[in-house]
Amino acid sequence: MIRRFTNRTEAGRLLAAKLQDYAGKPDVLVLALPRGGVPVAFEVARSLRAPMDVFLVRKLGTPGQRELAMGAIASGGVRVLNEDVVSLLRITDDVIDKVAAEEQEEMSRRECAYRQDRPPLDLKDRTVILVDDGLATGSTMHAAVSAAKKTQAARIVVAIPIAPPSTLDEFKGEADEVVCVLAPDGPFDGVGRWYLDFSQTTDQEVRDLLDRGLQHPTS
Repeated sequence: MIRRFTNRTEAGRLLAAKLQDYAGKPDVLVLALPRGGVPVAFEVARSLRAPMDVFLVRKLGTPGQRELAMGAIASGGVRVLNEDVVSLLRITDDVIDKVAAEEQEEMSRRECAYRQDRPPLDLKDRTVILVDDGLATGSTMHAAVSAAKKTQAARIVVAIPIAPPSTLDEFKGEADEVVCVLAPDGPFDGVGRWYLDFSQTTDQEVRDLLDRGLQHPTS
């Protein structure tokens, strides 16, 4: 059994192998959480012969500990908070609003950079497979699921290469299906630990993969 992924491309191929029930179905859309989820989603979309797009979500990092998520925002005005973190650190509404405004600005920039003038795909009555390169706290994926529900998607599948079992359990009541390649017991220590190459995905890579995924789903 694999212990660590070589890179996001390998992770995507292994994840795609677990999603073959959706291959070739005309209602399936693969949505990547940028940026790291895009190379994973590209392999999934290619294997399933499905179109792909990005689904814009931004983590809300706590002041002074930006890697610790106190929540997330997603397209459509969705905001999800990790109430345990907010309560433990006594984070005020003003602080949350300030961080959310900063992340909204970055999310808008990315939407323009990735799609340019191209509108997002219509999710209504579609089977939506939400893909990221892994989950730790799951805050961004929670926001993505909430936003996808607002679009009246028919079915929502959370698909990731790596996540701790406790985080996966949180999605069993939210998504219609949860698919994961590795769910290791014991200390998780972040998604990056489970990749040999976890280098940052660039905006240009996102644009290139998105163009290929939208124009040539089977290439």
